[in-house]
Amino acid sequence: MKTLPTPEPWTAALPEATPPPDMAICQLPTGTYETRAAFALRGGSFRDKRQFAATAVLVRHPKGDFLIDAGFGANVAAHVAMQPRFARAPFQSTRTVREQLDDSGYDSTRLRGVFLTHSHWDHASGLDSLDLPIWMNSGELEYAASDGDGKVYRAVSPGHEIREYSFDGPAYLGFSASFDVHGDGSLVLALAGGHTTGSVVAFVTLPSGQRYAFIGDLTWQLDGVHRLVERPWLLRALADSDSEQVRQGILRSAALTELMQVVPAHDRRAYEGIPLLSDAPR
Repeated sequence: MKTLPTPEPWTAALPEATPPPDMAICQLPTGTYETRAAFALRGGSFRDKRQFAATAVLVRHPKGDFLIDAGFGANVAAHVAMQPRFARAPFQSTRTVREQLDDSGYDSTRLRGVFLTHSHWDHASGLDSLDLPIWMNSGELEYAASDGDGKVYRAVSPGHEIREYSFDGPAYLGFSASFDVHGDGSLVLALAGGHTTGSVVAFVTLPSGQRYAFIGDLTWQLDGVHRLVERPWLLRALADSDSEQVRQGILRSAALTELMQVVPAHDRRAYEGIPLLSDAPR
């Protein structure tokens, strides 16, 4: 199996962050869909079935909470049916983000919006049951408005307030530009691009010092950053807007694995240690 060149580990100082003591994160898994490893990563086996996660992450902060991605929505079956026939996969849905928030007694007035790592269907589906602003950058807004893979986003986003943010911050952990959401380094979005025009990595730093990099679909599975393998060439051609940019994003992410928990959006194993909303302190 051909792998990417091993990147030098990140040895510079980590960006400064001063998260407030009561900041926390939790995961909201909304289901899975089945994909063969042969379609997920270069050199993967057709016999190896992978259950791709559709999981949102709630970032709790005294200045206001945000979701990273929206998981499966109430109309996920219709959203799957909107995909090209070759891309439809068997799926299992559980409770939507909206249902989990309501069932937990969460105070929804704290929630300021959703940051999408990118606008593909399995990240945007859950917007159909969330009455929240969608925060996106100009590159991703343009992609979502015109690309064929933005069809579900265009179906679920009407009625939502769109809040456009810009990357007015410096380079961040190898990525070219950043947006510090709260101004304290606790939640920073960095422009990754490549998978979609404006796809991002969401970096989170907790009061304990634990750091996370939610890398969206730079790679679909942890194999991408741990074994340095990219998608098969056909899937790169179908799924990515710029394969070389994705390749560089994988290498930047792999350089951080000793410093933080790197979380590809669709690998269930990557969320280990992140509490469920039902288990998180109220």
